[in-house]
Amino acid sequence: MSEKEKLPKGGDWVCGKCGEALVSASVRVRYMGTTLTLDLLKCPRCGTAMVTEEVATGRMAEAEQVLEDK
Repeated sequence: MSEKEKLPKGGDWVCGKCGEALVSASVRVRYMGTTLTLDLLKCPRCGTAMVTEEVATGRMAEAEQVLEDK
């Protein structure tokens, strides 16, 4: 299953900051000087992104471990 298929459906979530429905979008995440591009749900108005538990404990956790081991 691809990362995009694991995302909650856009429109099922709303931004807590401005109330706009979240949409699927590519988001650049920066950690320890390295930039990753992830498919996340993002507010089209204010740009706030939602990181799901699966993404946080999966791909992001793996990348964090690799960067910290350097």
